[in-house]
Amino acid sequence: MAEPILELRNVSAHYGNIQALKGISLKAFPGEVVTIIGGNGAGKSTTLMTICNVIKASGGDVLYEGRSILNLASAKLAPMGLCQVPEGRRIFPRLTVEENLEMGAFFRKDKAGISRDMEHIFELFPVLRERRRQPGGTLSGGEQQMLAIGRALMGRPKLLLLDEPSLGLAPLIVQRIFRIVEDINKQQGTSIMLVEQNANVALRMASRGYVLETGKVVMEGEAAALLDNPAIRAAYLGE
Repeated sequence: MAEPILELRNVSAHYGNIQALKGISLKAFPGEVVTIIGGNGAGKSTTLMTICNVIKASGGDVLYEGRSILNLASAKLAPMGLCQVPEGRRIFPRLTVEENLEMGAFFRKDKAGISRDMEHIFELFPVLRERRRQPGGTLSGGEQQMLAIGRALMGRPKLLLLDEPSLGLAPLIVQRIFRIVEDINKQQGTSIMLVEQNANVALRMASRGYVLETGKVVMEGEAAALLDNPAIRAAYLGE
C-alpha cells in the first residue's frame, strides 16, 4: 500500500484549558477522498486547523508526505501542496473574483501556468468567469464557496482540505459543488480530506471515513460500511 500523504499520530489540541482533540490518529492516502463526520463540537474543524497549524497541536505529530509539519508556519504549507478551504469561505470581499483567484497563487512565479489554471477554474465554475470583475463580497453564498475552492485550486494542491463546503447552501448548489469536487479528485488525482456535517453526502463521496465525538475518533472504516452502519444512520442520518 502507498504511504499516506497525510498522517495524524495521537494528536491533541487545546483552546486554553479546554481539550478539543484527545489523541486522534487518522490517515489520508494519495488520490483518495477521506471524510471526517461528527456532530457540532466534535472537533472536525479543529482537526483541519491543527493540520494547518492555525491551532498548535499540544501533543502528537502531523506528517505530510512523511515529514513532520508541526513547526512549519501555515503560509509554508500551500507551496508544499497542502491547501485548505476554510469553514465560512473567508474570501477577500473587497477584491475582485480574479484578484481572489490570484491570491491563491501568491507563491507561484509561473505567469503562463497561473493564467492556464485560472482559465481552468473558469471552466469548472462558469459563473466565476461572468463575475470575474466583481468584488467577492457581492457574490451569493454558493458563488463564494466556488470562489474559495477555486482560490485553493490555484495553488495546485496535492491535498485539499475542505471544511464544511455545504454549510448554509441550497441543496441544488450543494450537489453542484460536490459534483465538481468529485471531478477534481478523479480527473486531477487531488487527494481530499472533507469535513462535513451532511454525513450522507460525505460518505457517498468518500472512500473512507472517520467519526469524531468530543475530540476522539470513535469509529473508522470504508465509507460504504459506515453508511450502512445502523448506529451511524441513527446518529448522523436522522434514521
